[in-house]
Amino acid sequence: MSQASRALAHAFETGALAEKRAFFLRAEDPPFDGIDCEQSFRPAFLKLGQAKPRIVDGSWPLGLVLLTKHKEENFANVARAWALLEDGGTLVCAGANEDGAASLEKHVAKALGIVDTLSKFHCRVFWLTKGEKPPPAYWRGLAGLQPVSDSTWRSTPGIFAWDRIDDGSALLANHLPDDLSGHVADFGCGWGYLSREALLLADGIQHIDLIDAEHLALDAARTNITDERASFHWLDLTTEAPPHTYDAIICNPPFHTGRASTPELGQQMIDAASRALRPGGRFCMVANRGLPYERMLKANFASFETLADNNKFRVTRALR
Repeated sequence: MSQASRALAHAFETGALAEKRAFFLRAEDPPFDGIDCEQSFRPAFLKLGQAKPRIVDGSWPLGLVLLTKHKEENFANVARAWALLEDGGTLVCAGANEDGAASLEKHVAKALGIVDTLSKFHCRVFWLTKGEKPPPAYWRGLAGLQPVSDSTWRSTPGIFAWDRIDDGSALLANHLPDDLSGHVADFGCGWGYLSREALLLADGIQHIDLIDAEHLALDAARTNITDERASFHWLDLTTEAPPHTYDAIICNPPFHTGRASTPELGQQMIDAASRALRPGGRFCMVANRGLPYERMLKANFASFETLADNNKFRVTRALR
């Protein structure tokens, strides 16, 4: 249980907040039973047992929002939660101080007013009553897909590099082999940038599986890629098997959980890719050049080589 979830539970245990029929956005460890939980991140979703990747409508007397480190996502979730509440309903937000919860509390207080607050476990819990004044238009707009880059792309807060093409992916796109063919996969596809670039580059691709643990990313990717060769899969590749065996895999592996750098996630992605490739299959990966992935590549592939290195990112091609 995160500190923010503990603080939220404390608010109900002490009677500061009353249990009612409720929904919970970015849910983890609900503070009481019978809550309708939304969780779009696959590992957290699987731990909940019963949840939905997206709550789209309804009317509740109580809404809970677990805040994240992404300011724009928090704005979007406050706006979504406000819309899901019945008139006069209570909206409760909880987040860690180190993730900016105190700052968000000030934004919400200015925009909507706040009834009360609680500080516990280095976290903030604050709540408000739904009145006639809606959240700012900017917050409501963030709840949907937004144009990014050259405006031919759509993305949404809560995804890695949601509002730009990140430098690592751009470097990998510039060094993708133009002879990719057969059945290809994009591990950790995000909002679909690498997959669309690969489809434009390589006519030999017969099918491409876009796989990501974040449902928000796949929602955006479906909008960005309409090519009939593409399919979309909501999976946690560190614990769940991919749907096929592949001729090639492209990947910008994740290496952050919360605020901490965790190269183990990338190492697990490398291991998953090696098991999902047919013999002779290719793995094209970009990663921060300082991350310790060489040992995993040696252990899992017959050979590998560096295709590009700009002193920040390194593009590697490995053969199974």
